[in-house]
Amino acid sequence: MSTITAAPVAEPKPLYTSLFVQVLAALVLGVILGMAVPDFAIGLKILSDAFLKLISMIVAPIVFCVVVHGIAGAGDLKKVGRVGVKALVYFEIMTTVALVVGLLLAYLFGPGHGMNIDPSTLDAKALNTYADNAHKLSGGGIGAFLMNVIPTTSFDALSRNDVLQVLFFAVLFGVGLALVGGEKGKLVTSMIDAASTVLFRVMGLIVRVAPLGVLGAVAYTVGKYGVGSLKQLVSLVMLFYISVGIFVLGVLGGVMALAGLNILKFLAYLREELTIVLATASSDAVLPQIMKKLERMGVKDSVVGLVIPTGYSFNLDAFSIYLTLAVVFIAQATNTPLSFGDLLLVLGVSLITSKGAHGVPGSAIVILAATLNAVPSIPAIGLVLVLSVDWFIGMARALGNLVGNCVATVVVAAWEGDLDRAKAAKVLEGGELVDVTAG
Repeated sequence: MSTITAAPVAEPKPLYTSLFVQVLAALVLGVILGMAVPDFAIGLKILSDAFLKLISMIVAPIVFCVVVHGIAGAGDLKKVGRVGVKALVYFEIMTTVALVVGLLLAYLFGPGHGMNIDPSTLDAKALNTYADNAHKLSGGGIGAFLMNVIPTTSFDALSRNDVLQVLFFAVLFGVGLALVGGEKGKLVTSMIDAASTVLFRVMGLIVRVAPLGVLGAVAYTVGKYGVGSLKQLVSLVMLFYISVGIFVLGVLGGVMALAGLNILKFLAYLREELTIVLATASSDAVLPQIMKKLERMGVKDSVVGLVIPTGYSFNLDAFSIYLTLAVVFIAQATNTPLSFGDLLLVLGVSLITSKGAHGVPGSAIVILAATLNAVPSIPAIGLVLVLSVDWFIGMARALGNLVGNCVATVVVAAWEGDLDRAKAAKVLEGGELVDVTAG
């Protein structure tokens, strides 16, 4: 009689080895330290800065390798161009929807009503911190923005981690590589693929120290501002978080449903990355592993390589919500009436100023200033009102932007037929383990 031997079942890993659990524990510890020993907690900011610097070190070369390999490996340059056009069309539609959502919720809830702020009493010196960065977004309009996309040199773009400039050069290099083809083309493509594998392995090592980065960021925030630091503008902060939630679950959830996927399962799949972004208020912190996770979910690498880096500059959904919400909030707080023409002007200007915000220090305040300057009826000095809560708003802003870009990548892939729906469903159901820290 034959004996049936059961296949060995892999033992579950201890809970403490989960990156998500480690990040969550670091977040809680950061809050405790910030409340108990604020002076010490503020000093822990070096952990957050070091983690973000480590990530920044590797983002540009990973983007370059992924984009070049994706284009060269696609084999059809018309297809690459088609994906790019579809992505830009999607970005503009979602940006417009996000701007309208912020506008409608601001008018529906009126977070600035009753503040009765006299603009002449506000301290303009509070904005001096952002003055040095204002030149990056003013005075040139669309022409200056387009010129800034072209790097001075390819090495300059890589050294400054300008994702949009790296993307521009990578697209050109990838197209050139595809046109060369033959043995030379295959040789360079294989070298770039090998370099990409090594870089992702390095990224896996860096991600393991994410809990330390989260600990430093949260401890610093609570220690410096205190848990009660949101009292003054709590209505604006709460409304923004609600707005992002409505947009993610409602708008993006509906878009994902059209692609046959569940937004809640998608968010659960990205929970480790989302927790890191929420704590550090930076979507840069998870760019490499997000790209790897989307690929392993069944999205073709050429789509990931084009849509994610482009979206970092062109598809800032939560940032767009914040722009219109903050503009109307400042108008309400200073009792400034807005005509229908003013609202249309805010929407039109925001569509332009929301582009290219990534990579500019203090970008939210600087771009908000650029938007207000185009709407003379609203006192630009009202920016002072949102300075004290910009970090807290920035947490949800980074989170919403990241989710928007991930959803955009999945939707464009589904639109183009480059999404393995069966694999995506299996991964989101937890049927396939995905560990980006393994390289």
